[in-house]
Amino acid sequence: FLDDQAWLENRRIMELIRGLERKAVAVRDNPPQQLGMGLEMPIPELNLVMDRPLFSPPLRPDIHADALLADDQAIDTEALFDQVHVDRQALEAGIRRALQDRDQISLAELLEIEPLEQGLAELVTYLAIAAEHDAALIDDRSAQTIAWTQADGRRRQARVPLVVFTR
Repeated sequence: FLDDQAWLENRRIMELIRGLERKAVAVRDNPPQQLGMGLEMPIPELNLVMDRPLFSPPLRPDIHADALLADDQAIDTEALFDQVHVDRQALEAGIRRALQDRDQISLAELLEIEPLEQGLAELVTYLAIAAEHDAALIDDRSAQTIAWTQADGRRRQARVPLVVFTR
């Protein structure tokens, strides 16, 4: 019984293959003028292992102890509970817009085009985007100073590693 069933299945497969061959021979001499489907991307997107940068361990932050000394002033703890939401997708869209007319852009150049609106939280989000994407380079050996003005008018600056976004 099993042999008969296998023989019938093989026979059905061979009939289907012969039918396809007949249709292919019939279309060979007179191919259709319009294709039923088009390609969105004419070339495949390749992600090769060698295109990824090698791992480089991050440098330890240089924290000056004199800046951490506590003074006798009362600290307002309400600032710890103020939550700021940074729109990560808007920042990524800004990076893509900046890379439309150039191959690479540093974080400092990007912030000249699109200044920080939410201060340090937005800067940290840019650093997180750079750390997660293979197309971004973070050079811990070089540093750049990023300056911004807070909503209350105070001028702030942070020294961060050199960050370069590429296409």
